Amino acid sequence: MVELEWSRAIELPRDSRSANTPAEMRTAWIHRAPEKKVLALYRAACAMEGPVPSPWWLRAVAAGQLGSREDGFRVEDRIDKLLTKRPGWEFVPWAADGESGYWEFMPSEGGRSGHRIPTTVLTTERHDGWIDVLPAHSLTTPEPIAVAGLAGLRARLGEFEAVR
Repeated sequence: MVELEWSRAIELPRDSRSANTPAEMRTAWIHRAPEKKVLALYRAACAMEGPVPSPWWLRAVAAGQLGSREDGFRVEDRIDKLLTKRPGWEFVPWAADGESGYWEFMPSEGGRSGHRIPTTVLTTERHDGWIDVLPAHSLTTPEPIAVAGLAGLRARLGEFEAVR
C-alpha cells in the first residue's frame, strides 16, 4: 500500500503539463501536505522499494542537506526568475515522475552547432549549489556541470548561452 500511496502523493494533475513556472507545477500532495508527513511517507516508500521517484528538494531535505521544502521552492523560483528574463530560455514542466521541471536554452538546439538536445538547467541534490547544467549535445549525454548556486549560474550564463 505504501507504493500506491507514494504514487498518488507525487501525482500531478494533467493541466500541470502546461505550467509556465515551477510554482505552477506545485500541485501534488508532496507540495501541499505538512512537510513532516511528506518526509515520513517518502522514507517509508524508500524503505519498501529503495529510491522512489521524487523531487530533488525532497531527497535533499531527507538527507539533511537542505533545511526545508520551502528552501527548495525558493531555489527553483530564483532560477526561473533569472532565466525567464533572458531571451531563449524556456521552462519545461514535463520532467520525470516526481521531479521538478527544468529550463532549456532553445537557441542551442539545431543552430550552427547542430546539437539535437539544448543546453539544460536542472535542479539537483548532488551538491549544495543545487544547480546542474547539461551542455547542448547530440549523442551521448555529457556529465552535468555543477554550478555554484544562483550567483554561479548568473556569472556563467554567457558561457552557457554561447553554444548556438
